Amino acid sequence: MELLKRLYSIHSHSGREKKMIRFIVYWIKTNVKEARIKVDTMGNIFVTKGNAETYPCVVAHIDEVHSKKPKDFKVIETSEILFGWSSGAKDFIGIGADDKSGVWLSLVSLKKYNNIKVALFVSEEVGCIGSSKCDLSFFTDCRYILQCDRRGSDDFITHIGGTELCSKEFIAATGFENYGYHQEMGMMTDVLTLKERGLEVSCCNISCGYYEPHTSREFTVKSDLLNCLHFVEHIIDTCNEVYPHKYQYTWNTGFYDDLYDFYYDDVYTLLTNHPDLSFDEICGAFKDYYPQANLQELEMTYEMAKQDIEYWKSKDYEN
Repeated sequence: MELLKRLYSIHSHSGREKKMIRFIVYWIKTNVKEARIKVDTMGNIFVTKGNAETYPCVVAHIDEVHSKKPKDFKVIETSEILFGWSSGAKDFIGIGADDKSGVWLSLVSLKKYNNIKVALFVSEEVGCIGSSKCDLSFFTDCRYILQCDRRGSDDFITHIGGTELCSKEFIAATGFENYGYHQEMGMMTDVLTLKERGLEVSCCNISCGYYEPHTSREFTVKSDLLNCLHFVEHIIDTCNEVYPHKYQYTWNTGFYDDLYDFYYDDVYTLLTNHPDLSFDEICGAFKDYYPQANLQELEMTYEMAKQDIEYWKSKDYEN
């Protein structure tokens, strides 16, 4: 856990990731000396280890939403969890486990396997800036791309909004049920951006044991994080084929029928009439009508509605 605690202790707010970039590059040069590292002009880190025709690939983002940490910030580890604490403030402090846990998983995998690729992106939290501008050629010889950037312990994300991320063959090959995962629909992250830019291999996003992200109460359950690591290792060990998959937008799949029943029409209408509304503004509009609204479901619906509006605009349909 020492590497994980070190990552949590480095502040890397979106746009201010230089200290984290320097630490990661130093750690790789020290611990994985045979790895070949490239840092692009934006700060995205691309690593290749070994020489193979195809590689498994693990990605994560290095930025966090927390704007600052007090000088006496410490990562506290118990037998079960990790969390942040300030003695001076006598309060919890966010640790940036979203997505430094994913960075940790990427680095641990990089150290273990002889042939592997890793990509670590900047500024995911403010619109997937790093992955939206990176060189896609890095991924041309990848079998699949695994991102570990999901709260909780059991979500295996195969769809985001209306976008299918991976093939049925890849899903079946992972054996996700054996690690307590179930298929779920997720929210915007780097693998979605890569798919929308034309990436033609299967991708997924996996729960990696952090909870209450984007809050001061953020914490990591070690057993859930380690289960994610074992699942990632299982995929790398057993999925040795390339799993091709082309970008596909799907309309109203069974993954989110229930969300349509509750929020979708209202969110879609609001965004159609006011396309610049933020998610926080949508929440404000909904609080009187849906006081018990599930914020996670509402956020997924918000992202789906935005994508649906753009999709139909691109098809020249009228609302």
